[in-house]
Amino acid sequence: MKTPSLNLIRQELGNLSQKQLLDTCLRLAKYKKENKELLGYLLFDAIDEAAYIKAVKAEIEMHFDDINRSNMFFVRKSLRKIVRTTNKYIKYSGQKTTEVELLIFFCAKLKDSKIDFRSVNSLNNLYFNQLKKIRKTVSTLHEDLQFDYQQDVEKLLD
Repeated sequence: MKTPSLNLIRQELGNLSQKQLLDTCLRLAKYKKENKELLGYLLFDAIDEAAYIKAVKAEIEMHFDDINRSNMFFVRKSLRKIVRTTNKYIKYSGQKTTEVELLIFFCAKLKDSKIDFRSVNSLNNLYFNQLKKIRKTVSTLHEDLQFDYQQDVEKLLD
């Protein structure tokens, strides 16, 4: 079975009545948690991006508090989960400033967490890959924002 293109789906959605469109969205949300989360973001959180960023930062902070530090294996596994979750929320937003703020927050929390990530090669690479991603995204922003975020990135490099 061939998956229809996004353009074809857009045309078909345009032909549906409001009730059919509502039923289609609800059915879509019913089958996958990620779809439900994205619809939740679009309906409730997209209105106030600052509050959304604050809520995601609180969740990241909560995950950092829950890290099992007894073994570096568990630390590495927990940090990867935090990165996956952060990337999921970044994907929902789709805004570059949200991406930069959340990744900077993640890196700052990792640096302040007293986890010796620099001694473990995979964690060091994880940290520097996030910094690379931040730099790449910052380069696409407006010059004033670039300057502000660049200062934050420099603090993370120390």
